[in-house]
Amino acid sequence: MDIKKGSSLYVRNIIFGIEDSLVSTVGLLSGIAVVNVPHRIILATGLILIFVEGVSMAIGSFLSEESVEEYESGMAAKVLQPMLGAFAMFLSYVIAGFIPLAPYLISTGDTAFYWSIGLSVLALAVVGFVQAKISKVPAFSRTVRMVLLGGFAIGIGILVGRLFGIT
Repeated sequence: MDIKKGSSLYVRNIIFGIEDSLVSTVGLLSGIAVVNVPHRIILATGLILIFVEGVSMAIGSFLSEESVEEYESGMAAKVLQPMLGAFAMFLSYVIAGFIPLAPYLISTGDTAFYWSIGLSVLALAVVGFVQAKISKVPAFSRTVRMVLLGGFAIGIGILVGRLFGIT
């Protein structure tokens, strides 16, 4: 496997893992926080989501990367690269998940809610910027795109929480 192709496996999994974790975690936490569930439920839900989805994303990464390798080569894949990609996905997902959860670990209520969203949007901007620099594409447009798309998904969590939350 050439170096650029091998590196793209990690870039893809790390960017995807971070973005998905930030958006999924803050969207879920915000969606349940707006219906005023007890603080311990927010924490438990966040922790469960981070680890279950981290494992699920890693499994999905492994299976899809293995399938692509088999499709491209026409034979059974060597499992090392897909496993390393899956590990990168898991690790990036779990680490990034603690960014939106951290405010709930040290605060409660609206303070945690707004800090969680703010830190997550800031992290999305950083990821968009770094991804642009790695890919050598315009940083501003990639940063804005990451923030807008991620922000849209976060907004869905809040909207669904407000519309369907049971109080």
